[in-house]
Amino acid sequence: MSDHLMSTYAPLPVTFERGEGAWLWDKQGNIYLDALSGIGVCGLGHAHPNVTEAINAQAKKLLHTSNLYTIELQNQLAEKLCQLAAMDKAFFCNSGAEAIEAAIKLARLHGHQNNISQPSIIVAENSFHGRTMATLSATGNRKVQAGFEPLVQGFIRAPYNDIEAIRTIAQRSPNVVAILIEPIQGEGGINIPGSNYLTEIRALCDENGWLMMLDEIQSGMCRTGKWFAYQHSTCLPDVVCLAKGLGNGIPIGACLARGKAADVFKPGTHGTTFGGNPLVCSAALAVIQTLEEQQLAAQANELGNNIRDGLRNALAGCDAVKEIRGVGMMIGIELNRPCIELVKIALKHSLLISVQAEHVVRLLPPLIISSEEAYQIVNITSTIIKDFASAETE
Repeated sequence: MSDHLMSTYAPLPVTFERGEGAWLWDKQGNIYLDALSGIGVCGLGHAHPNVTEAINAQAKKLLHTSNLYTIELQNQLAEKLCQLAAMDKAFFCNSGAEAIEAAIKLARLHGHQNNISQPSIIVAENSFHGRTMATLSATGNRKVQAGFEPLVQGFIRAPYNDIEAIRTIAQRSPNVVAILIEPIQGEGGINIPGSNYLTEIRALCDENGWLMMLDEIQSGMCRTGKWFAYQHSTCLPDVVCLAKGLGNGIPIGACLARGKAADVFKPGTHGTTFGGNPLVCSAALAVIQTLEEQQLAAQANELGNNIRDGLRNALAGCDAVKEIRGVGMMIGIELNRPCIELVKIALKHSLLISVQAEHVVRLLPPLIISSEEAYQIVNITSTIIKDFASAETE
């Protein structure tokens, strides 16, 4: 690691030079199977020709003009995303954290417009929404917040997947204007709520006049087998935040809104210099077109089920495994012990994974993987988990 880089990460001892599909090559020519997709970003894998072509073509024409002028590609992308998400309007930014910041500002402004001077937003324990001051304050992870006090006020925390806790907050907190939730908690360990959780939150929001805001940054863009994870239920949120898989590596985020939430912002209330420029919008449009044409939502559902079934078969009888869970290509393997070491062990076996909440192996494979690559992920992951568990008990 360079002496001139701030120590915000402790990178693994490997440098990748190129990628193709689900594979990466390091500087020495070693090849690795990427079961993490750049933390859920590269849903189409690496160097996808459709995205590459779109970026190259747009780079030859125009990169940036600013939002002081009309950007036709931005209009096209907004229309397409709103169609897919059943939303009305979009705000484009540069990252997931910025998309969540926009949602938080939108909720607060909505509250003030309704004469609530100290608006509050309900958020969940074990959540992750970003590392800006507002998004880390909304995050339900003390490690993310430590050392950055005073935190941004106006967030009320509830246990995830506990609708009764939210009902109690509704009775006791008259200043609530919105709830911000992940339909599936990614960084928290691939935590999946009950089947009625989002529907019940929608009912509470309607009853109390709250905005229902969903963080789909990790779960969106077909990763769970639907365009958005909330589409596994019958509810429709007021605000949806996207990033990661939207650009397949090109930095872009989006805050989508419908109904009363869609018209909260006015000129001057929010903005961005780089957000939604022609380059990033061209990449995102290519991503969406590819996801549609190759029916990758259905593939994510099918192969995700196959991976989980394969892991359950391969890890049957391994006492260290508490649960294997997931939806689509969002997969978690919870162990009964800390297992951070598995990240380095997997790297030695030429596989990229992560470990969340200290105990959960997280897999976020590219949506374009083949059945053979899915089998390899199952085989390597189950092998290193069994070896790790055996070594721990010796």
